[in-house]
Amino acid sequence: MASTGHMVDEPGNGLIELFALPTDQDNLVRLLEKVFEHWQMVQFGPIIQGAAYEIKAPCAPRITVLDGYATLDFEQWHIHICVGPTIGDPSNPTAPEVASIRPCQRAELYRLIREDAPVSWGLRLYNGADEQLLTVLLPNPFLDDNDMPCKPNWERLALWDDLRDEFLNVAPDSFDRSGLRFVHG
Repeated sequence: MASTGHMVDEPGNGLIELFALPTDQDNLVRLLEKVFEHWQMVQFGPIIQGAAYEIKAPCAPRITVLDGYATLDFEQWHIHICVGPTIGDPSNPTAPEVASIRPCQRAELYRLIREDAPVSWGLRLYNGADEQLLTVLLPNPFLDDNDMPCKPNWERLALWDDLRDEFLNVAPDSFDRSGLRFVHG
């Protein structure tokens, strides 16, 4: 198996291969822009023990940054993700101990391994308290556009391959195309 990541056995998730990404504001904004260029194909939200938000965007977001927060504006609603230094409003400054926790301090691409092959691919962002800010579920070759199991469509790994190329400088990995079917976690 070709790899630049490291394997972790996460309680509740199983075996996951993680690929660390840079967490400076410019890279995180570029990462969000790149991922949400494919807004029709990704699902996102926090995925924590007991809850998984698999939100589909209604449109391409307008992404802006203010005081360290990237705002992803989907017209009818929006989300804020702290991607850089934040100081708050001059009349209500953010306490330094809070400001040190809020920004994304861990960003990673991941692939979930079941039956010795990847079955799910994504992106996760965590703050300084190791709390999840966002998970993005990338297109899955074993699921169709309606999230129904299908014969493998390896073209659905294009975004995964693009992200690995741009942010990790690694080529597509044949291991990603070694699975036979989706195996639920």
